[in-house]
Amino acid sequence: MKDKPMNIFLTQSPNLGRAKAFLLHQVLAAAVKQQNHQVVENAEQADLAIVFGKTLPNLTALLGKKVYLVDEEQALNAPENTVAQALTEAVDYVQPAQQDVQPATASGMKNIVAVTACPTGVAHTFMSAEAITTYCQQQGWNVKVETRGQVGANNIISAEDVAAADLVFIATDINVDLSKFKGKPMYRTSTGLALKKTAQEFDKAFKEATIYQGEETTTATETQTSGEKKGVYKHLMTGVSHMLPLVVAGGLLIAISFMFGIEAFKDENIAGGLPKALMDIGGGAAFHLMIAVFAGYVAFSIADRPGLAVGLIGGMLATSAGAGILGGIIAGFLAGYVVKFLNDAIQLPASLTSLKPILILPLLGSAIVGLAMIYLLNPPVAAAMNALTEWLKGLGSANALVLGAILGGMMCIDMGGPVNKAAYVFGTGMIGSQVYTPMAAVMAAGMVPPLGMAIATWIARAKFNASQRDAGKASFVLGLCFISEGALPFVAADPVRVIVSSVIGGAIAGAISMSLAITLQAPHGGLFVIPFVSQPLMYLGAIAVGALTTGVLYAIIKPKQAAE
Repeated sequence: MKDKPMNIFLTQSPNLGRAKAFLLHQVLAAAVKQQNHQVVENAEQADLAIVFGKTLPNLTALLGKKVYLVDEEQALNAPENTVAQALTEAVDYVQPAQQDVQPATASGMKNIVAVTACPTGVAHTFMSAEAITTYCQQQGWNVKVETRGQVGANNIISAEDVAAADLVFIATDINVDLSKFKGKPMYRTSTGLALKKTAQEFDKAFKEATIYQGEETTTATETQTSGEKKGVYKHLMTGVSHMLPLVVAGGLLIAISFMFGIEAFKDENIAGGLPKALMDIGGGAAFHLMIAVFAGYVAFSIADRPGLAVGLIGGMLATSAGAGILGGIIAGFLAGYVVKFLNDAIQLPASLTSLKPILILPLLGSAIVGLAMIYLLNPPVAAAMNALTEWLKGLGSANALVLGAILGGMMCIDMGGPVNKAAYVFGTGMIGSQVYTPMAAVMAAGMVPPLGMAIATWIARAKFNASQRDAGKASFVLGLCFISEGALPFVAADPVRVIVSSVIGGAIAGAISMSLAITLQAPHGGLFVIPFVSQPLMYLGAIAVGALTTGVLYAIIKPKQAAE
């Protein structure tokens, strides 16, 4: 065993201190490399594992591996001998009984690792991370929060962090890869609850955390103890999260193309063909891919990696047939559940198991979903989408005003929650069908709550304490960026009055925008994309009227500070 280069995984007993574990890892890693072997970060890649401490960890990934348990003092004093002995004396790993794993408790020094992720990867991702960090630091615990936003993962949790963790706290609204946390006590909730009810969620986490065995064995836990709906909502938001960059980039490129003239892209001689090139990139590529990517990641959320290709294919078929976002939703869910069923139903010998994800599931899944989309689903769905598109394009001002008010009110009910996201997905989805008025109404209304709260703190200054007035300043900036969650501190303190004021103002902003037939191709950006709307000054007026309505109304109905 010791004559060939080995992949070695280093870890420690569950109760070993974080500082000592880090030191031992560094010392043993150097000894491993000195003997021409390689340290790997994932147990799945290892030929053997060296565990320093008194007891073996409960890690499913070590099943079938050789392990060597060494006293930490011996490992620290003689790392080279430890590695040599591990190569010759390692034994088959025996997983400790579940009851032998000590659950995390709320008392004493704790090492907490957390992951946050929301559909847009902007507001809730980072606000919940800040809330988690602040709460843990107040309790005197060590904490590290990995944020998985639109720019990728930041503050990445390392293998050493995972090994030393007493609790893995997952606050996500979309499905994310959690494979590196196998074998650790884990609690899962939403970003909203982690932000608004941090203490409550940590209390529940210490009582209800269970050993994470991987997605393949924990699908039943997808409905968490958070009390918020998961399942369908989480799958949809996973698709939206991955689709958004395409819609933003494509929409803005199309808008820039229109700045040369509404039909400038039809003439290759204008500006050296730049308008046409921008339209080809934005409309021909980005918008053509958006439904496929959406459907692919809905399927990925349901069936993991085997569902991705099938969802992409189903989504592209929906796009080609003109079935739009409705076709993408159907394709994504169909692909995900078909692949999930096939994966559970098809049982192969161990020697052939590797064929399932790369041959059997993509082949059968694509054939079933593709044929269903072409022959059964695309024709009626495309007809329904065409009817909806024509209806929206032909709306009179009265009907447009009503629809705008409904969408605007929905955007302000739960500030980033399911109702807000339903309106947002509708606006975003209609962009793919070249209907841009709902998106403009949605964004105008979404900016109202944080702007309105800022205005309220200015005109009724005496009713707010110093921290609330500071929150108002931050809320104003977030509102300009179309981050509705900027109003959440006010919602938490006074939910009924804030939500009522916001819904009224948001409905007014949405109604004005829709009744004026203002269009917007980009689904995010706030103030930064207003130059790309069809009527910028009127659009700013709609936002201002809605925000002032919310601000003045809340300033009037909010009780005086002394009465709180």
